[in-house]
Amino acid sequence: MAGFGVACRLVAILAVLATAAWSDAARAQQSVPGDDAAAKLAAAGVERTRQRVTYDGSYRGIAYPMGDVPANTGVCTDVVIRAYRAGLGIDLQQRVHEDMKRNFGKYPKIWGLSRPDTNIDHRRVPNLETFFRRHGETLAITDNPQDYQPGDLVTWRLTGTGLPHIGIVTDRRAPITGNPIIAHNIGRGPELSDMLFNYRISGHFRYFPGE
Repeated sequence: MAGFGVACRLVAILAVLATAAWSDAARAQQSVPGDDAAAKLAAAGVERTRQRVTYDGSYRGIAYPMGDVPANTGVCTDVVIRAYRAGLGIDLQQRVHEDMKRNFGKYPKIWGLSRPDTNIDHRRVPNLETFFRRHGETLAITDNPQDYQPGDLVTWRLTGTGLPHIGIVTDRRAPITGNPIIAHNIGRGPELSDMLFNYRISGHFRYFPGE
């Protein structure tokens, strides 16, 4: 019986160790860098499409930091800006401005500005592309839908005009094509669309600071 008691104690100890190891593994799996942030950003992008917003790219003076145009107006970049604020507490207005202040020469000169402008800089796709290239992860541009993960950012040049556009990859998939659904505003207000490969992709990024 003594041997049996020792064996039981050994089994109990091994069970405790196994449970602890499983718990540690589970916690590690739950806290994989980027997974939670990506899910939050993708969900915030989907939430943006539930808001009634009229497409309006007018220049407006706004507060700084955390400034925004009226909630019922916006353009494609505002979907991204608002999703980062709501989902991750990240203010792209402030981050883009601070980077432009220090590195103005590295940003596009399309608009003839001689200094940063907190009202509009972060709302321009070419500026966001530059910022994400500098501070995020630049990913491959492919025609494989599996390469575009929830929380990724994609930019395009719209056919004919070369007009820049940006959207957020969500966790949803189109039932027919299998393409990831994009949260974006192409002129009709924020919407979810199977449009990833409808236009020429100019950028593919992932931006989760602090990882």
